[in-house]
Amino acid sequence: MQLAPGLHRVGNDIVAAYLIEGEGGLTLVDAGLAGQFRDLERELTAMGRTLADLRGVVLTHGDTDHIGYAERLRRDHGVPVYVHEADAARARGKASSKPAWGHMRLGAVTQFLWYAMSHGGMRTTYLTEVVPVRDGDVLDLPGAPRIVSLPGHSPGSIAVVLAGVDAVCVGDALTTRHVLTGERGPQPAPFTDDPASARASHAKLAEIDATWVLPGHGAPWDRGTRELAAQLAVADGT
Repeated sequence: MQLAPGLHRVGNDIVAAYLIEGEGGLTLVDAGLAGQFRDLERELTAMGRTLADLRGVVLTHGDTDHIGYAERLRRDHGVPVYVHEADAARARGKASSKPAWGHMRLGAVTQFLWYAMSHGGMRTTYLTEVVPVRDGDVLDLPGAPRIVSLPGHSPGSIAVVLAGVDAVCVGDALTTRHVLTGERGPQPAPFTDDPASARASHAKLAEIDATWVLPGHGAPWDRGTRELAAQLAVADGT
């Protein structure tokens, strides 16, 4: 789905990744679930592009519903995969966490689990090689992605700032559709390792000037980072 010139979503409000067109090809931010590889291929075809146009995958963090087909792209198509150094072990399957689930509604949980299982969520292939990144890095990839650390959901959670398309991808630093309750609108994401750090990271979003805020779960937000940060402050109780 095209959101704006040069900016496309792969997937849906349950699990999403993003394609950015830039000089020399495409950058993919996150890699969803393994079974969403078909969604990637369909979006590329609609754009008049192929897998050969991909120059890199940038992961917002190392959770399994964000790395789904990243290793396939790396192994079979030579596409490098970038992840914050603090989540590198997580993306390789060498580290994990077990945060509390919190409040749930049966219908929303059932929908999320059914979608995840039917799209390869139980057969994730972990990365065998990654390129580590750090806060402040600007990557030599289409769209010149800039890395901003947003720890909390995981130690290496990041925002990927894409000034050329007026957007920032935030992974699970926040959500606009809570997968466990179905509630919509900007709010803290579930399965967060360190909620206090996540709240501090929410405040950092106001310092990023972008119209589009693109979460890994939920509808894209097109009303700017400052308004989103203000709504998150209310949700966080700060």
